[in-house]
Amino acid sequence: MTQAHPYELLTPDMVLDAIDSTGYLTDARILALNSYENRVYQVGIEGASPLIAKFYRPERWSDAQILEEHGFTAALKDLEISVVPPLADDEGNTLREFQGFRFALYPRQGGHAPNLDDFDALLSLGRTLGRIHALGQAQSFQHRPALDIQTFGRDSYDFLLANDFIPASLRESYRTLGADLLARCETIFARVDYTPIRLHGDCHPGNILWREDVPHFVDFDDARMGPAIQDLWMLLSGEREQQTLQLAEVLEGYREFCDFDLAELALIEALRSLRIMHYSAWLARRWSDPAFPRHFPWFNSERYWGEHILELREQLAAMNEPPLVIY
Repeated sequence: MTQAHPYELLTPDMVLDAIDSTGYLTDARILALNSYENRVYQVGIEGASPLIAKFYRPERWSDAQILEEHGFTAALKDLEISVVPPLADDEGNTLREFQGFRFALYPRQGGHAPNLDDFDALLSLGRTLGRIHALGQAQSFQHRPALDIQTFGRDSYDFLLANDFIPASLRESYRTLGADLLARCETIFARVDYTPIRLHGDCHPGNILWREDVPHFVDFDDARMGPAIQDLWMLLSGEREQQTLQLAEVLEGYREFCDFDLAELALIEALRSLRIMHYSAWLARRWSDPAFPRHFPWFNSERYWGEHILELREQLAAMNEPPLVIY
């Protein structure tokens, strides 16, 4: 008999009961939001604005790791930085539990992804990230992991080769290319003497809600220690010249609040490579969750892996190019 995935027990009624158990009175309106790692819902509240409820994936984070993330966002909010921390109960608790599921409640934050072609928006994003990192470098996470080659790269590489996701015809190409890619990442990281800081960790435009000319940073679920450039490079797009102009604007705002070591620019393509490898392994690790085959049907196919290997080849070439230059 196939074992049920834990999230199969998280029915709409259970979601509503969980929120009712915290003292809020739900009005039976529930909307599942676009999230796969956790389960996230917008839930209507009687006589008040809807709340966002995030139910944590079982066994992914420890309580201490989740609370460390909550504490980081609360500290940022105390500095009037535009983030969305979880709501606390009357005793100050932000992590809640119901029938074996841990969850947190958030106020709903409206907005849309920022326009990364707007240099004024990039300047504003840089300023906010500079303020986030100024606090982020004040102390270290004690429980959350680091973004490094082992956790994002080697662990991903080893997991995929140890399982049957890569078609037999492409396994050797992936094995040799992945080894070369990781060796190149090691060389690049060894040349950059950076100081890890607390990061957002997954700072792509979808985790930034733009409203009334203010960027609101949401979903710190992947917060971890790592190089500052990790929170900046995903704001860049286009050809090299365009990326250089974008990065110059971001750093102009960033440096108003926080110093930045330009040596970290050499890490951009290595970090991009690690993210690509980690993403594929993430899909593989979650394949037993019914939501993943349903929403990513192309993943377990020869075409996907052929394109993935081509992307890794392009990354290996990109890591041999000179890094972006900003003065």
